[in-house]
Formats: sequence, structure tokens, C-alpha cells
Amino acid sequence: MKILVVSDSHGDVENMCRAVERERPDLVMHLGDGWHDAEVLRSRYPALPIEQVPGNCDFRGGTAATRILVYEGKRILLCHGHTLGVKGDLSILMREAMAQGVDVALFGHTHRPFVELRNGVWLLNPGSIGDYRRPTYGTLLLGDGTCYPSLWTV
Repeated sequence: MKILVVSDSHGDVENMCRAVERERPDLVMHLGDGWHDAEVLRSRYPALPIEQVPGNCDFRGGTAATRILVYEGKRILLCHGHTLGVKGDLSILMREAMAQGVDVALFGHTHRPFVELRNGVWLLNPGSIGDYRRPTYGTLLLGDGTCYPSLWTV
């Protein structure tokens, strides 16, 4: 299974469409700051499942800031990261990931692409797909009990 991971689109749906066309994912995960952008993407690709969480610019009161999803037997934490202090350091995110027993923690907010394996948990920040200078996104390949995160430039 191939998952396209995007965050911080900030109105740039076209970069997300380019990533969808390039990657041909089975699923998209949008990590916030572009809730409406994800809805537009959903209308352009109605057969493509899209999971999302709100970011600090989305103003989605009553919508959970974090979600745990399971695909291909892997537990995945989705968050924008603003409620977990990711601009300071990743310690709160790691505590949450360990407490939830996840295999992967996906976050955005910093606009800086990042991938690292820590204590058996993959941390992936796809950066900002809406960055006008260097838009980035991530992919997550799941299958046969494994998971491979990667970072890409649009």
C-alpha cells in the first residue's frame, strides 16, 4: 500500500494534484493547515480515500487534533503537531507515540521535511506541499509487516 502524506498546503491544491499524479497512491493523509484543500482534492479524486486532521490554521473546533489509524497492521498517529509542541522539540510527540503504541507518527506544522526512526517509531514530517520555494511531501509504503517512509520534492 502506498500512502501519500502531505501537510501545510495553505491553499495550494495544484501541488497536491501533481503529487497524486506522480505517486498514484492508494490513500492520502493530510496533516493539517489546508482542511479545505483536502476537500477540494477529494472532489477532484473522488475514488481516492483521504484521511485528515486539522492544523492550527484550520479552525475546526470539535475535530480531534490527533487520530490513530491502522493500515496493513501498522498503527499510525496523524497530527498537525501544534498541540504536541513539535516546533520546540519532538519529546511530547514521542511520548504520545510510545503511549499509543504506534509504528509511525506523522506530523507537520514546522514546514521542514523530516524522517527518522526513533525507539522503533518512524517519525515523518512531509514538510510543506504549499511552500512556494520548495514544496515537499512524503510517502509511506506499507506491506508484508514493513513500513518505508520517504521524502520527495514536487
